[in-house]
Amino acid sequence: MKFKGRVAIVTGGARGIGRAIALALGAEGANVVVNYLSAGDAAEAVAGAIRGYGQQALPFQADVRNLEEVKAMAGRARETFGRIDILVNNAGIVRDNYVTFMKNEEWDDVLDIDLKGAYHGIKAVGREMMRQKSGRIVNISSDAGLMGDLMRANYASAKAGLIGLTKTVAREFAPSGITVNAVSPGIVETDMIAGMAESRRQKQLDRIPLGRFGRPEEVAQVVLFLASDAAQYITGEVLCVDGGLRM
Repeated sequence: MKFKGRVAIVTGGARGIGRAIALALGAEGANVVVNYLSAGDAAEAVAGAIRGYGQQALPFQADVRNLEEVKAMAGRARETFGRIDILVNNAGIVRDNYVTFMKNEEWDDVLDIDLKGAYHGIKAVGREMMRQKSGRIVNISSDAGLMGDLMRANYASAKAGLIGLTKTVAREFAPSGITVNAVSPGIVETDMIAGMAESRRQKQLDRIPLGRFGRPEEVAQVVLFLASDAAQYITGEVLCVDGGLRM
């Protein structure tokens, strides 16, 4: 129970990679705030599973695009659990389109959730972590931010921006003993790729040396490592979990 007594906030924690991270933290002893925007039933199911592990869990609806809502979530976490030790900025969406046809709202929606949402999370918990002289922040980026991705100029830009944000905040927070790192998943079996055409699916598989897509639980285990005491001398790093896609 490496996180016993610690408190984590996981944005976008109701589904996919966020769900796997929230469950993994709970299984290792953390009390978890499961953030969601619209998937209330799914968030409650995740919270129920965490309670089944013997930990406390709080589903909390907040739009990460809205700083005041994110601050309210952090405030509820402090009121309920007394502290915040771990922030996982996972919330994200895709709005695919070729850049020349991309609508402004498709660009803005992705940047506001995937990048500004992480900025809001860090703003909401950063001062408390600095006062504690401890904390772990893990941002979920993507190989798209390192390589680019067809029809995803908005998504790739946001995920690349997350890497810049990670490295800058890592420098700013290091004197307070807070580590800030990013995890860069490749192609992971989540709802985000559920509708992928079989021809494109096979083409993507052919690019991955390990010959398969990742599982959300495999990403979660890397997040657990970065959030743990085992990674206390690692900050400002980007760890790829992609089966060798970017090799």
